[in-house]
Amino acid sequence: MKTFDVVVIGGGPAGLTAALYLLRSEVRLAFVEKLSPGGQMLLTERIDNYPGFPEGIVAYELADLMAAQVKAWENSQFERFNDEVRAIETGDEMHKVRIGDEWIVAKAVVICTGAQYRRLGLPGERELTGRGVSYCALCDGNFFRDKVVAVIGGGNSALEEALYLTRLVKKLYLIHRRDDFRGAKCYQDRCFVHPKMEVLRSTIVTRVIGESEVTGITVKDVKSGKERDIDVDGVFVFVGFEPQDSFLPDNLKTDGRGFVVTDTEMCTNVPGIFAAGDIRSKNCRQVASAVGDGAVAANSAVSYLESHAK
Repeated sequence: MKTFDVVVIGGGPAGLTAALYLLRSEVRLAFVEKLSPGGQMLLTERIDNYPGFPEGIVAYELADLMAAQVKAWENSQFERFNDEVRAIETGDEMHKVRIGDEWIVAKAVVICTGAQYRRLGLPGERELTGRGVSYCALCDGNFFRDKVVAVIGGGNSALEEALYLTRLVKKLYLIHRRDDFRGAKCYQDRCFVHPKMEVLRSTIVTRVIGESEVTGITVKDVKSGKERDIDVDGVFVFVGFEPQDSFLPDNLKTDGRGFVVTDTEMCTNVPGIFAAGDIRSKNCRQVASAVGDGAVAANSAVSYLESHAK
């Protein structure tokens, strides 16, 4: 069984930053990422609010730059695992991590697995996922070129993705269950005057219509209770996130939604276990905050190793 000082789980901005800081500290590091480095960054087209890029930067380019910086610091004590973490078993001095069918052990673990888009649980939603229902405008937007789509949600993700889709589609319905949107005002201002966009406030979607593919949705005005069908070719859902938490140990403290509870130093309730980025219980889920979390978690992991050195 391979032994490491630290295991970093997840290759988004938090995990890449943690790995970079730990490599610079010359610890024996295992880095686990089952897909391409970048995490949720790869599900958006462009990032306009990351410091240092006044004109914005294409998301995959930023991910590639972060990954290249980590690669530049790789050494003989570093090992990369391209597989899924299945379980963590905590211990007093060492923690066991199952990667695929292999177990490794480490003194410290930094969890940076992030979150995934949340489903609404609508009739027809799961059955038509991939056949008109999508959670990624960048991934699937081109399938709806010159067609009519609906975007569900009222936060930054919904507004950003809606603006991206207007470059491709003929018409877009932006549907939000409340009167007021939670997204940044700069995005609201652009959405509410866009000629391709029709905003439906205080409205919910009650079902997705279609057999082999999406042909429409049923919407309900929450004030009047009136329902009607709208013909659309696609439905994009952006209503928040769920943690990637299937492997978390039972003794790790989480909040009511399954996100990991940490202190300001990214320490969890289990000594030697740290969490950073979107997997954490917090309000701000941005690339910049994930990078900060990753740096703090790495620093805390190094301090933990030093305090437990024999």
